[in-house]
Amino acid sequence: MNEEVSNFYWKPCPDGQLLLDELVRDFFDKNPSAGLMAAAMKEKTGTRFFDWIDYLQLPVGGQLSQRLGDAGFEKDGDVWEHHGALFPRVRECSERRLVLKVESVADFLAAQNVQSKIEGIPFGTFRLAHFKEELWVVERHGYRGFSDPEVGSAKAIRSQEILETFRSRKRDFCGDDEAAFSDINSEIDAAIGELGRDWVCDLFFAAERDFWMRRNRAGRVQKARQDALGLGWANHDHHTYRCRRKTFHHVIGIFEKLGFTCRERFYAGAQAGWGAQIVEQKATGITIFADVDMTAEEVTGDFAHEGFVAKEGLGTVGLWCELHGESFFEAGMHHLEAQFDFDSLRDQLMAESGIGMMKPFTDFVYLRQQFSEGERWPVDEARIQKLLDSADITEKQAATFRRDGAVGSHLENLERNDGFKGFNQTGISDIIERTDARKLADSN
Repeated sequence: MNEEVSNFYWKPCPDGQLLLDELVRDFFDKNPSAGLMAAAMKEKTGTRFFDWIDYLQLPVGGQLSQRLGDAGFEKDGDVWEHHGALFPRVRECSERRLVLKVESVADFLAAQNVQSKIEGIPFGTFRLAHFKEELWVVERHGYRGFSDPEVGSAKAIRSQEILETFRSRKRDFCGDDEAAFSDINSEIDAAIGELGRDWVCDLFFAAERDFWMRRNRAGRVQKARQDALGLGWANHDHHTYRCRRKTFHHVIGIFEKLGFTCRERFYAGAQAGWGAQIVEQKATGITIFADVDMTAEEVTGDFAHEGFVAKEGLGTVGLWCELHGESFFEAGMHHLEAQFDFDSLRDQLMAESGIGMMKPFTDFVYLRQQFSEGERWPVDEARIQKLLDSADITEKQAATFRRDGAVGSHLENLERNDGFKGFNQTGISDIIERTDARKLADSN
């Protein structure tokens, strides 16, 4: 494994989890509203209170400073942050606050029937409001600070126009890759010129989640459940894109333009025949799993930037792209993964909406993962014929795709513990193999 890959070795951080759990319990003991909100989150959305915490604000004395440092947190100014784990930040301040992250502060207050002054203008990059007792809620759009940056009403209004542009962007270019990437690059460049990279990144992926939800019932159902409490998708964990080999470096180039940096790489093994580049955008808290067909030899190279040479045959990811189009354009995301109380979400979606879950592909103490049952999409006859002509599918498989369509997307149920930030490569290999459209077609 090369140096870049080995630099990203994530591990559970139980000391940090224990310390934060202790600090959160103290807020629960002094704020009855916290317990009521936690119970509502679990019972009505299948989520955990801890996963919604944006930051803790409290006085940090000598002993707590020592404990934070010992648990792996690093101090920058008045903020403690753990760079090796997914933990909320701790801010030093005489005024105690526990601040929850939501997609829209106004929606949250309306859902909770609470009247409170909101800091920050509508559609700006930062909005903050008092909820109850020591509980507050924050809404962020590409901004990690703790006070209103005062972006101005003109830019705030412009942000919604840009969001509309992303939501309605052209996705089908009839196979003209040059035109497709030229078009989206031009849109993003223009938007960044007006609002800056991080804000534009937040808007772009809000539009991407909307597009995915329109094609995924489990996502729509769960979003409605979370919206009932005014939470939105602020618990998103990562967005998964399936990409073609031919255009992979172009996709990564756009992600990097939006402020993403490359993290670890994955290779699932020769039998699975796929790999991935994980990228992260710190200002927005967005992580992307970019899947692509590849060989063992290719994972050691700089495939994210140099791309791939042409090869015959399609793996699971490449076949999905040929059936539906690649995620960045026609198909949209393969799945959105958000943080949940694993068992609660599984049981609630089945009981309330008849939405089932596939067998878990990760079931560790510190990481649990499973897909919702796949959303089947119709497949265009021209795509089926092209795959028959290239001998990438059989006549039986083609008949199944014509009759039943092919699985297009999922919602992923994820539970992280001890701040674990990584993924289970073996488990992911298993689920990729189990969702290969050809195997599913042959089993029918």
